[in-house]
Amino acid sequence: MKNLLKKWNQIGLVKQISLGLIIGIILAVTIPQVAKPLVILGSLFVGALKGIAPVLVLFLVMSAIAGHKKGQQTNMKSIISLYLLGTFLAGFIAVIVSFIFPVSITLTKGAEDLAAPGGVIEVLKTLLLSVVDNPVKAIYHANYIGILAWAIVLGLALKNAPDTTKTLISNLSDAVSKIVTWVIKFAPFGIMGLVIESITTNGLESLLSYGKLLVILIGCMLFVALVVNPLMVFVNIRQNPFPLVFQCLRESGITAFFTRSSAANIPVNLKLCEKLGLDKDTYTVSIPLGATVNMAGAAVTISVLTLAAVHTLGIEVDIPTAIILSVVSAICACGASGVAGGSLLLIPLACSLFGIPNDVAMQVVGVGYIIGVLQDSFETALNSSTDVLFTATAEYKKRIKEGKSIKSHKVA
Repeated sequence: MKNLLKKWNQIGLVKQISLGLIIGIILAVTIPQVAKPLVILGSLFVGALKGIAPVLVLFLVMSAIAGHKKGQQTNMKSIISLYLLGTFLAGFIAVIVSFIFPVSITLTKGAEDLAAPGGVIEVLKTLLLSVVDNPVKAIYHANYIGILAWAIVLGLALKNAPDTTKTLISNLSDAVSKIVTWVIKFAPFGIMGLVIESITTNGLESLLSYGKLLVILIGCMLFVALVVNPLMVFVNIRQNPFPLVFQCLRESGITAFFTRSSAANIPVNLKLCEKLGLDKDTYTVSIPLGATVNMAGAAVTISVLTLAAVHTLGIEVDIPTAIILSVVSAICACGASGVAGGSLLLIPLACSLFGIPNDVAMQVVGVGYIIGVLQDSFETALNSSTDVLFTATAEYKKRIKEGKSIKSHKVA
Protein backbone atom coordinates (compact mmCIF):
# COMPACT_ATOMS: atom_id res chain seq x y z
CA MET A 1 0.00 0.00 0.00
CA LYS A 2 2.85 2.39 0.87
CA ASN A 3 4.52 1.71 -2.49
CA LEU A 4 1.20 2.32 -4.27
CA LEU A 5 0.72 5.65 -2.48
CA LYS A 6 4.32 6.61 -3.22
CA LYS A 7 3.87 5.90 -6.94
CA TRP A 8 0.55 7.80 -6.94
CA ASN A 9 2.18 10.86 -5.34
CA GLN A 10 4.96 10.78 -7.93
CA ILE A 11 2.39 11.37 -10.68
CA GLY A 12 1.67 15.07 -11.29
CA LEU A 13 -1.69 16.46 -10.15
CA VAL A 14 -2.83 17.20 -13.71
CA LYS A 15 -2.16 13.57 -14.72
CA GLN A 16 -3.98 12.38 -11.59
CA ILE A 17 -6.99 14.54 -12.48
CA SER A 18 -6.91 13.25 -16.09
CA LEU A 19 -6.92 9.69 -14.74
CA GLY A 20 -9.85 10.49 -12.45
CA LEU A 21 -11.66 12.03 -15.42
CA ILE A 22 -11.16 8.95 -17.61
CA ILE A 23 -12.18 6.53 -14.85
CA GLY A 24 -15.27 8.65 -14.10
CA ILE A 25 -16.37 8.60 -17.76
CA ILE A 26 -15.83 4.82 -18.05
CA LEU A 27 -17.76 4.08 -14.85
CA ALA A 28 -20.64 6.46 -15.71
CA VAL A 29 -21.05 5.03 -19.21
CA THR A 30 -20.60 1.31 -18.43
CA ILE A 31 -22.07 0.86 -14.93
CA PRO A 32 -24.04 4.04 -14.13
CA GLN A 33 -26.11 2.54 -11.29
CA VAL A 34 -23.05 1.14 -9.53
CA ALA A 35 -21.10 4.37 -10.09
CA LYS A 36 -23.85 6.72 -8.87
CA PRO A 37 -22.92 6.49 -5.14
CA LEU A 38 -19.46 7.88 -6.07
CA VAL A 39 -21.17 11.22 -6.83
CA ILE A 40 -20.67 12.01 -3.13
CA LEU A 41 -16.92 12.37 -3.81
CA GLY A 42 -17.61 15.34 -6.09
CA SER A 43 -19.98 16.95 -3.59
CA LEU A 44 -17.43 16.54 -0.78
CA PHE A 45 -14.63 18.00 -2.89
CA VAL A 46 -16.59 21.08 -4.02
CA GLY A 47 -18.02 21.54 -0.51
CA ALA A 48 -14.54 21.45 1.03
CA LEU A 49 -13.18 23.99 -1.48
CA LYS A 50 -16.15 26.31 -1.01
CA GLY A 51 -15.89 25.94 2.76
CA ILE A 52 -12.19 26.76 3.07
CA ALA A 53 -12.00 29.45 0.33
CA PRO A 54 -13.61 32.38 2.27
CA VAL A 55 -11.39 31.76 5.35
CA LEU A 56 -8.33 31.40 3.11
CA VAL A 57 -8.99 34.70 1.30
CA LEU A 58 -9.60 36.56 4.59
CA PHE A 59 -6.35 35.45 6.24
CA LEU A 60 -4.17 35.59 3.10
CA VAL A 61 -5.21 39.15 2.19
CA MET A 62 -5.12 40.37 5.82
CA SER A 63 -1.64 38.89 6.29
CA ALA A 64 -0.36 40.31 2.99
CA ILE A 65 -1.66 43.84 3.74
CA ALA A 66 -0.49 43.84 7.38
CA GLY A 67 3.00 42.65 6.40
CA HIS A 68 3.30 44.86 3.32
CA LYS A 69 6.48 46.94 3.48
CA LYS A 70 6.43 50.60 2.50
CA GLY A 71 7.60 51.20 -1.07
CA GLN A 72 6.90 47.61 -2.15
CA GLN A 73 5.14 47.70 -5.53
CA THR A 74 2.15 45.60 -6.58
CA ASN A 75 0.58 45.22 -10.04
CA MET A 76 -3.08 45.67 -9.13
CA LYS A 77 -3.67 48.56 -11.57
CA SER A 78 -2.32 46.53 -14.49
CA ILE A 79 -4.26 43.44 -13.46
CA ILE A 80 -7.57 45.30 -13.09
CA SER A 81 -7.00 46.93 -16.51
CA LEU A 82 -6.46 43.49 -18.04
CA TYR A 83 -9.58 42.15 -16.28
CA LEU A 84 -11.78 44.96 -17.62
CA LEU A 85 -10.31 44.95 -21.14
CA GLY A 86 -10.55 41.14 -21.36
CA THR A 87 -14.20 41.16 -20.27
CA PHE A 88 -15.10 43.91 -22.77
CA LEU A 89 -13.28 42.17 -25.66
CA ALA A 90 -15.05 38.88 -24.85
CA GLY A 91 -18.45 40.59 -25.06
CA PHE A 92 -17.41 42.39 -28.27
CA ILE A 93 -16.23 39.15 -29.92
CA ALA A 94 -19.53 37.48 -28.95
CA VAL A 95 -21.49 40.33 -30.58
CA ILE A 96 -19.46 40.10 -33.83
CA VAL A 97 -19.81 36.31 -34.01
CA SER A 98 -23.56 36.54 -33.32
CA PHE A 99 -23.90 38.92 -36.29
CA ILE A 100 -21.84 36.71 -38.61
CA PHE A 101 -23.67 33.54 -37.52
CA PRO A 102 -27.16 34.65 -36.41
CA VAL A 103 -29.01 31.98 -34.47
CA SER A 104 -32.70 31.74 -33.58
CA ILE A 105 -33.94 29.82 -30.56
CA THR A 106 -37.14 28.15 -29.43
CA LEU A 107 -38.21 30.14 -26.41
CA THR A 108 -39.09 28.10 -23.35
CA LYS A 109 -40.86 28.56 -20.04
CA GLY A 110 -39.34 27.77 -16.68
CA ALA A 111 -37.67 30.91 -15.35
CA GLU A 112 -40.67 33.23 -14.92
CA ASP A 113 -40.62 33.05 -11.12
CA LEU A 114 -37.04 34.33 -10.89
CA ALA A 115 -36.43 38.03 -10.25
CA ALA A 116 -33.94 39.71 -12.58
CA PRO A 117 -32.31 43.09 -11.80
CA GLY A 118 -34.11 46.13 -13.22
CA GLY A 119 -31.04 47.93 -14.58
CA VAL A 120 -27.28 48.41 -14.53
CA ILE A 121 -27.59 50.80 -11.56
CA GLU A 122 -29.33 48.06 -9.57
CA VAL A 123 -26.53 45.59 -10.38
CA LEU A 124 -23.81 48.06 -9.35
CA LYS A 125 -25.77 49.01 -6.21
CA THR A 126 -25.93 45.33 -5.19
CA LEU A 127 -22.21 45.04 -5.82
CA LEU A 128 -21.42 48.13 -3.70
CA LEU A 129 -23.68 46.97 -0.86
CA SER A 130 -21.73 43.70 -0.87
CA VAL A 131 -18.60 45.69 0.04
CA VAL A 132 -20.10 46.84 3.36
CA ASP A 133 -21.70 43.51 4.22
CA ASN A 134 -21.36 42.18 7.78
CA PRO A 135 -17.96 40.39 7.85
CA VAL A 136 -19.34 37.21 9.45
CA LYS A 137 -22.24 37.18 6.99
CA ALA A 138 -19.81 37.80 4.09
CA ILE A 139 -17.75 34.75 5.07
CA TYR A 140 -20.87 32.60 5.62
CA HIS A 141 -22.36 33.51 2.22
CA ALA A 142 -18.96 33.52 0.43
CA ASN A 143 -19.39 37.18 -0.56
CA TYR A 144 -15.83 37.74 -1.82
CA ILE A 145 -16.20 41.47 -2.47
CA GLY A 146 -17.16 41.88 1.20
CA ILE A 147 -14.45 39.48 2.40
CA LEU A 148 -11.82 41.37 0.36
CA ALA A 149 -12.97 44.73 1.70
CA TRP A 150 -12.86 43.60 5.35
CA ALA A 151 -9.54 41.79 4.87
CA ILE A 152 -7.96 44.95 3.41
CA VAL A 153 -9.38 47.17 6.18
CA LEU A 154 -8.24 44.76 8.91
CA GLY A 155 -4.83 44.42 7.24
CA LEU A 156 -4.39 48.20 7.15
CA ALA A 157 -5.50 48.48 10.78
CA LEU A 158 -2.90 45.85 11.77
CA LYS A 159 0.03 47.44 9.88
CA ASN A 160 1.34 49.01 13.11
CA ALA A 161 0.58 45.97 15.25
CA PRO A 162 3.43 44.20 17.11
CA ASP A 163 5.46 41.67 15.11
CA THR A 164 4.11 38.86 17.31
CA THR A 165 0.54 39.68 16.15
CA LYS A 166 1.63 39.78 12.50
CA THR A 167 3.43 36.46 12.96
CA LEU A 168 0.27 34.91 14.43
CA ILE A 169 -1.81 36.08 11.44
CA SER A 170 0.88 34.82 9.05
CA ASN A 171 0.94 31.44 10.81
CA LEU A 172 -2.85 31.18 10.60
CA SER A 173 -2.64 32.06 6.88
CA ASP A 174 -0.02 29.32 6.36
CA ALA A 175 -2.15 26.82 8.30
CA VAL A 176 -5.24 27.49 6.16
CA SER A 177 -3.07 27.25 3.02
CA LYS A 178 -1.85 23.86 4.23
CA ILE A 179 -5.45 22.66 4.61
CA VAL A 180 -6.10 23.80 1.02
CA THR A 181 -3.13 21.70 -0.12
CA TRP A 182 -4.70 18.66 1.56
CA VAL A 183 -8.08 19.33 -0.09
CA ILE A 184 -6.54 19.77 -3.56
CA LYS A 185 -4.80 16.39 -3.21
CA PHE A 186 -8.30 14.86 -3.39
CA ALA A 187 -9.04 16.66 -6.69
CA PRO A 188 -8.74 13.49 -8.86
CA PHE A 189 -11.41 11.71 -6.79
CA GLY A 190 -13.58 14.83 -6.64
CA ILE A 191 -13.39 15.29 -10.41
CA MET A 192 -14.27 11.61 -10.89
CA GLY A 193 -17.40 12.08 -8.76
CA LEU A 194 -18.38 15.27 -10.60
CA VAL A 195 -17.98 13.59 -14.01
CA ILE A 196 -20.16 10.67 -12.91
CA GLU A 197 -22.82 13.09 -11.64
CA SER A 198 -22.76 15.10 -14.86
CA ILE A 199 -23.12 12.07 -17.14
CA THR A 200 -25.69 10.13 -15.06
CA THR A 201 -27.87 13.15 -14.17
CA ASN A 202 -27.80 15.34 -17.31
CA GLY A 203 -28.59 13.55 -20.54
CA LEU A 204 -27.48 15.09 -23.82
CA GLU A 205 -30.91 14.80 -25.47
CA SER A 206 -32.15 18.13 -24.11
CA LEU A 207 -29.08 19.88 -25.53
CA LEU A 208 -29.42 18.68 -29.12
CA SER A 209 -32.19 21.13 -30.08
CA TYR A 210 -29.91 23.99 -29.02
CA GLY A 211 -26.82 22.63 -30.79
CA LYS A 212 -26.19 25.73 -32.94
CA LEU A 213 -26.55 28.06 -29.96
CA LEU A 214 -24.09 25.95 -27.97
CA VAL A 215 -21.61 25.95 -30.86
CA ILE A 216 -21.73 29.78 -30.96
CA LEU A 217 -21.40 30.09 -27.16
CA ILE A 218 -18.60 27.57 -26.73
CA GLY A 219 -16.89 28.69 -29.95
CA CYS A 220 -16.74 32.30 -28.68
CA MET A 221 -15.34 31.20 -25.32
CA LEU A 222 -12.69 29.01 -26.97
CA PHE A 223 -11.76 31.88 -29.33
CA VAL A 224 -11.31 34.20 -26.34
CA ALA A 225 -9.26 31.57 -24.47
CA LEU A 226 -7.05 30.55 -27.40
CA VAL A 227 -6.80 33.72 -29.52
CA VAL A 228 -7.82 36.90 -27.66
CA ASN A 229 -6.16 36.10 -24.32
CA PRO A 230 -2.86 34.92 -25.90
CA LEU A 231 -2.78 38.14 -27.97
CA MET A 232 -3.26 40.22 -24.82
CA VAL A 233 -0.47 38.31 -23.10
CA PHE A 234 1.85 38.68 -26.11
CA VAL A 235 1.25 42.45 -26.35
CA ASN A 236 2.30 42.75 -22.70
CA ILE A 237 5.31 40.39 -22.46
CA ARG A 238 6.39 40.08 -26.14
CA GLN A 239 7.05 36.36 -25.71
CA ASN A 240 5.31 33.15 -26.73
CA PRO A 241 2.13 33.25 -24.58
CA PHE A 242 0.92 29.70 -25.17
CA PRO A 243 2.94 27.79 -22.53
CA LEU A 244 1.42 30.06 -19.85
CA VAL A 245 -2.06 30.03 -21.47
CA PHE A 246 -2.13 26.23 -21.69
CA GLN A 247 -0.85 25.79 -18.14
CA CYS A 248 -3.60 28.05 -16.79
CA LEU A 249 -6.24 26.20 -18.79
CA ARG A 250 -4.85 22.82 -17.75
CA GLU A 251 -4.29 23.45 -14.05
CA SER A 252 -7.11 25.93 -13.37
CA GLY A 253 -9.59 25.52 -16.22
CA ILE A 254 -10.14 21.77 -15.81
CA THR A 255 -11.13 21.96 -12.14
CA ALA A 256 -13.25 25.09 -12.78
CA PHE A 257 -15.00 23.29 -15.66
CA PHE A 258 -16.21 20.50 -13.39
CA THR A 259 -16.81 22.42 -10.17
CA ARG A 260 -18.65 25.18 -12.13
CA SER A 261 -17.77 27.58 -9.33
CA SER A 262 -15.24 30.43 -9.45
CA ALA A 263 -15.39 30.57 -5.64
CA ALA A 264 -14.49 26.89 -5.30
CA ASN A 265 -11.60 27.42 -7.73
CA ILE A 266 -10.00 30.26 -5.74
CA PRO A 267 -7.80 27.86 -3.67
CA VAL A 268 -6.74 26.06 -6.89
CA ASN A 269 -5.78 29.38 -8.50
CA LEU A 270 -3.84 30.55 -5.44
CA LYS A 271 -1.79 27.32 -5.47
CA LEU A 272 -1.11 27.76 -9.20
CA CYS A 273 0.08 31.36 -8.62
CA GLU A 274 2.40 30.06 -5.92
CA LYS A 275 3.69 27.39 -8.32
CA LEU A 276 4.36 30.08 -10.94
CA GLY A 277 6.40 32.01 -8.37
CA LEU A 278 4.21 35.12 -8.46
CA ASP A 279 4.20 37.85 -5.83
CA LYS A 280 2.02 36.72 -2.90
CA ASP A 281 1.10 40.31 -1.95
CA THR A 282 -0.45 40.71 -5.41
CA TYR A 283 -2.11 37.39 -6.18
CA THR A 284 -3.76 37.04 -2.75
CA VAL A 285 -5.83 40.11 -3.70
CA SER A 286 -6.09 39.73 -7.50
CA ILE A 287 -7.37 36.12 -7.52
CA PRO A 288 -10.41 36.61 -5.23
CA LEU A 289 -11.07 39.95 -6.96
CA GLY A 290 -10.92 38.21 -10.34
CA ALA A 291 -13.45 35.62 -9.13
CA THR A 292 -15.93 38.47 -8.74
CA VAL A 293 -15.19 40.96 -11.56
CA ASN A 294 -13.15 39.15 -14.25
CA MET A 295 -16.04 37.61 -16.18
CA ALA A 296 -15.19 37.14 -19.87
CA GLY A 297 -17.32 33.98 -20.05
CA ALA A 298 -20.30 35.77 -18.52
CA ALA A 299 -19.95 38.62 -21.06
CA VAL A 300 -20.06 36.03 -23.88
CA THR A 301 -23.15 34.35 -22.42
CA ILE A 302 -25.04 37.64 -21.97
CA SER A 303 -24.19 38.90 -25.50
CA VAL A 304 -24.89 35.64 -27.37
CA LEU A 305 -28.20 34.83 -25.66
CA THR A 306 -29.41 38.44 -25.93
CA LEU A 307 -28.68 38.58 -29.67
CA ALA A 308 -30.25 35.12 -30.12
CA ALA A 309 -33.45 36.62 -28.67
CA VAL A 310 -33.06 39.66 -30.97
CA HIS A 311 -32.68 37.45 -34.09
CA THR A 312 -35.56 35.20 -33.00
CA LEU A 313 -37.89 38.21 -32.69
CA GLY A 314 -36.67 39.76 -35.96
CA ILE A 315 -35.42 42.99 -34.38
CA GLU A 316 -33.05 45.10 -36.49
CA VAL A 317 -29.82 46.06 -34.70
CA ASP A 318 -27.44 48.81 -35.83
CA ILE A 319 -23.69 48.91 -35.13
CA PRO A 320 -23.80 51.60 -32.38
CA THR A 321 -26.39 49.58 -30.44
CA ALA A 322 -24.25 46.45 -30.84
CA ILE A 323 -21.24 48.29 -29.38
CA ILE A 324 -23.40 49.54 -26.50
CA LEU A 325 -24.44 45.91 -25.90
CA SER A 326 -20.73 44.97 -25.63
CA VAL A 327 -20.22 47.63 -22.96
CA VAL A 328 -23.42 46.74 -21.09
CA SER A 329 -22.61 43.00 -21.16
CA ALA A 330 -19.12 43.74 -19.78
CA ILE A 331 -20.53 45.91 -16.95
CA CYS A 332 -23.24 43.35 -16.20
CA ALA A 333 -20.70 40.53 -16.25
CA CYS A 334 -18.52 42.36 -13.71
CA GLY A 335 -21.57 42.61 -11.46
CA ALA A 336 -22.70 39.02 -12.03
CA SER A 337 -21.32 37.82 -8.70
CA GLY A 338 -23.70 40.17 -6.89
CA VAL A 339 -26.78 38.64 -8.55
CA ALA A 340 -28.28 35.29 -7.60
CA GLY A 341 -28.19 33.09 -10.71
CA GLY A 342 -25.14 34.87 -12.12
CA SER A 343 -24.88 35.78 -15.79
CA LEU A 344 -28.19 34.25 -16.92
CA LEU A 345 -30.31 36.56 -14.76
CA LEU A 346 -28.58 39.57 -16.30
CA ILE A 347 -29.87 38.69 -19.78
CA PRO A 348 -33.22 40.53 -19.27
CA LEU A 349 -31.25 43.66 -18.47
CA ALA A 350 -29.35 43.41 -21.78
CA CYS A 351 -32.57 42.50 -23.63
CA SER A 352 -34.17 45.73 -22.39
CA LEU A 353 -31.74 47.62 -24.69
CA PHE A 354 -33.77 46.30 -27.64
CA GLY A 355 -37.20 46.78 -26.06
CA ILE A 356 -37.70 43.05 -25.43
CA PRO A 357 -40.35 42.57 -22.70
CA ASN A 358 -39.24 41.00 -19.43
CA ASP A 359 -41.55 37.97 -19.81
CA VAL A 360 -39.95 37.12 -23.18
CA ALA A 361 -36.44 37.75 -21.80
CA MET A 362 -37.12 35.34 -18.94
CA GLN A 363 -37.95 32.67 -21.52
CA VAL A 364 -34.43 33.22 -22.90
CA VAL A 365 -33.14 32.69 -19.35
CA GLY A 366 -35.08 29.40 -19.37
CA VAL A 367 -33.12 28.36 -22.49
CA GLY A 368 -29.94 29.29 -20.62
CA TYR A 369 -30.82 26.92 -17.80
CA ILE A 370 -31.44 24.07 -20.28
CA ILE A 371 -27.98 24.43 -21.83
CA GLY A 372 -26.43 25.44 -18.49
CA VAL A 373 -24.65 22.10 -18.05
CA LEU A 374 -22.15 23.01 -20.78
CA GLN A 375 -22.56 26.80 -20.86
CA ASP A 376 -21.77 27.26 -17.17
CA SER A 377 -18.87 24.79 -17.27
CA PHE A 378 -17.10 26.52 -20.17
CA GLU A 379 -17.93 29.96 -18.75
CA THR A 380 -16.40 29.17 -15.35
CA ALA A 381 -13.33 27.54 -16.90
CA LEU A 382 -12.67 30.66 -19.00
CA ASN A 383 -13.36 33.09 -16.14
CA SER A 384 -11.25 31.31 -13.54
CA SER A 385 -8.23 30.36 -15.66
CA THR A 386 -8.03 33.96 -16.93
CA ASP A 387 -7.66 35.23 -13.34
CA VAL A 388 -4.27 33.48 -13.07
CA LEU A 389 -3.31 34.29 -16.67
CA PHE A 390 -3.73 38.05 -16.26
CA THR A 391 -2.16 38.10 -12.79
CA ALA A 392 0.92 36.35 -14.20
CA THR A 393 0.96 38.57 -17.31
CA ALA A 394 1.03 41.78 -15.25
CA GLU A 395 3.87 40.47 -13.09
CA TYR A 396 5.95 39.21 -16.02
CA LYS A 397 5.51 42.58 -17.77
CA LYS A 398 6.83 44.32 -14.64
CA ARG A 399 9.82 41.96 -14.43
CA ILE A 400 10.68 42.56 -18.10
CA LYS A 401 10.52 46.35 -17.57
CA GLU A 402 12.91 45.97 -14.64
CA GLY A 403 15.31 44.01 -16.87
CA LYS A 404 14.67 40.71 -15.08
CA SER A 405 14.31 37.41 -16.89
CA ILE A 406 11.07 35.43 -16.70
CA LYS A 407 12.65 32.29 -18.14
CA SER A 408 12.81 30.85 -14.64
CA HIS A 409 9.07 30.85 -14.09
CA LYS A 410 7.67 27.37 -13.58
CA VAL A 411 5.59 27.00 -16.72
CA ALA A 412 5.38 23.35 -17.68
